[in-house]
Amino acid sequence: MAELVLDAHRQRNFDLVQRVFSAVSAGDADAQITNYTEDIVFEFPFTDPPTVVQGKAAVHERLINAFKAFKFDLSVTDVHPGLDPDEFIIEFTGSGTYLPNNAPYINRYIAVFRFRDGLISHQREYFDPTQAGKSANA
Repeated sequence: MAELVLDAHRQRNFDLVQRVFSAVSAGDADAQITNYTEDIVFEFPFTDPPTVVQGKAAVHERLINAFKAFKFDLSVTDVHPGLDPDEFIIEFTGSGTYLPNNAPYINRYIAVFRFRDGLISHQREYFDPTQAGKSANA
């Protein structure tokens, strides 16, 4: 990824995403959830059926369950700051392990992040949901 030059407001928001990605790599749902607003909305439009998780408690539960099944690292490959300083589109990769059978897991993502009051208020992730099935059936 090329060097990213952001104004202070956008840099603060990008740093927040980096903290979330570090928490994912550590499998730490408690650390990750501290970066979200109380009314956080997670969207997964490509899952079957499409999924929306609303509220900090529900998102926290989803993260805890996800980390029971997956251990992986996220790496930013490109960042597209929005015209609104409180919106980013971030491209990234995920690689790691599906824990129940130790199968490899690899995926590419595009996520839209929205920020409010120094926290993430909305996260919409586009990824290939069939990759998790491939790992589960390996």
